[in-house]
Amino acid sequence: MTDYLPLPGTPIEELDTPCILVDLDLAEANIAKLQSAAKDMGVHVRPHSKTSKSPYWVRKQLDAGAIGICCAKVGEAEVMVEAGITEVMITSQVIGKSKIARLLALAPAAQMIVAVEDSSNVLELSEASSAAGVEIGVIVELNVGQDRCGTDPDGAVVLARQVSEAPGLRFDGLMGYEGHLVAERDYETRKAETEKAMAIVTHTADLIRDAGISVPIVSAAGTGTYDITGRIKGITELQCGSYLFMDGDYAEVFDDFTPALSVLSTVISRQKEDAAVVDMGLKSISIDRGLAEILTPSGATIVKHSEEHTIIHLPDVKSREIKIGDKVQSRPTHGDTTINLHEYYFGIRDGKLEAVIPISARGKFR
Repeated sequence: MTDYLPLPGTPIEELDTPCILVDLDLAEANIAKLQSAAKDMGVHVRPHSKTSKSPYWVRKQLDAGAIGICCAKVGEAEVMVEAGITEVMITSQVIGKSKIARLLALAPAAQMIVAVEDSSNVLELSEASSAAGVEIGVIVELNVGQDRCGTDPDGAVVLARQVSEAPGLRFDGLMGYEGHLVAERDYETRKAETEKAMAIVTHTADLIRDAGISVPIVSAAGTGTYDITGRIKGITELQCGSYLFMDGDYAEVFDDFTPALSVLSTVISRQKEDAAVVDMGLKSISIDRGLAEILTPSGATIVKHSEEHTIIHLPDVKSREIKIGDKVQSRPTHGDTTINLHEYYFGIRDGKLEAVIPISARGKFR
């Protein structure tokens, strides 16, 4: 099947829609800014590729100084390793024989690290790694308040000892994700609660060291807490992902990074004076964190979505100048889930297409 991709140099106004636009200058500046901040704070960057889902962007992050990447699932890791990425941490637990076999198949080509929180999972990983003749790095995930996955400090010490003694496994350290705090709007609250959450991680690392086990990696942070977690003694690396493009939700948290991503659509109906219909719908933009912000035309707002259509309200004379065939640009409230709906980024510089960038790991949620 032909994708009918546009050629470099195509103006934004001539792009087929709906599509994702990325301002390349802004995204590249975001990469550089986080890397510079991490260097100043004395920590590494291991960016989470669940945001970009693209080896193109991962390579830019590595070229800027990242020490490796995070993936949410084995499927994402497979895409990255196939693209030549050689340091991959899977931040979700890998459970079951088939998934573990896929994980181990990546080990000859990349240094693989995987999160654990349960003794039975450690045993299964160890048996499979030993049988395959490979070594897998393991980090123990701590629950630092998100109440999703992760063990408590005492459980982490037990797991660290089990991993360090298990054939086929290498104990690499700890992970604690303060995901319940990254979008907290009030900075003082975000800072105080993040420091409490990270105290759990650093205390646990000390407990494990007291047990005679080295803890080389202490991995944490999301975009909204990078500048708090990164300054805490004992944290070694940041797992931020959304900083790359930002989105409408994070834009309400702070302006440390510049929004670089939008969804472009085309007006296909103008039956009412104060409304237009565009060819963007629930299959091309996510709403799990709310409706998108319309960037152009200024003042327009989204009324509602259906699968392939979106009705937008045109509040004034200026916005009502829009006609069939004109473009509408919107910023999604959640970038990660919107990106997962698309096959390509359209990289823009100076108002023109520079690169069509495959989103190779979209849909890789197994």
